[in-house]
Amino acid sequence: GQLYDNLDAAGVSFDEITDVVFTHAHPDHIWGILDDFDEVPFPSASLWIGQREFEFWSDPSSLDSLGDTVQFFAVGAQRRLEAIADRLQFLSDGDEVLPGITARASFGHTPGHLSFAIEDGGDRALILGDAVTNAHLQFARPGWPADSDQEPETAATSRQAILSEAAASGARIVGYHLPDGGIGRVEADGEGYRFVADAA
Repeated sequence: GQLYDNLDAAGVSFDEITDVVFTHAHPDHIWGILDDFDEVPFPSASLWIGQREFEFWSDPSSLDSLGDTVQFFAVGAQRRLEAIADRLQFLSDGDEVLPGITARASFGHTPGHLSFAIEDGGDRALILGDAVTNAHLQFARPGWPADSDQEPETAATSRQAILSEAAASGARIVGYHLPDGGIGRVEADGEGYRFVADAA
């Protein structure tokens, strides 16, 4: 609900946005693609999502695979994906979205969840999406399944892989549900890891 104000504060207009990239189709990640008038506020942007993610949420049977409390996720995702279908471009693991931005399979939080690696010269960042959502438990015990993931065992495997890579490479991470702005680094800590936020 703060997109308009934040873009305005950054001095960026909607018609300057060239690409919008979705990690997955949960409400807090895709529902803002339609404004209050059911219009896409980005008039000329390319819209990107994982092929596997699109297929899951567009399949009418997906509604039956979700518990009663989250079936509205599928209803809302289907409505939005249908509204933008003619503008979507699809991604698979390893695809380059734009120069220096590569899609990375991190399935499990949703069936087609993608993370993204961004490289510019010697700088590297991993956009986690919701591959990691808890800065304490999921760092300390990344192999433990979480109820917030649609496919908990798959998500745990994805989480272990991306945290191991981030710790080994020293890449900055960006996590949408992590504290202190969600930007920082991963450090090995015993059998697990810890999140070290960037200084504000």
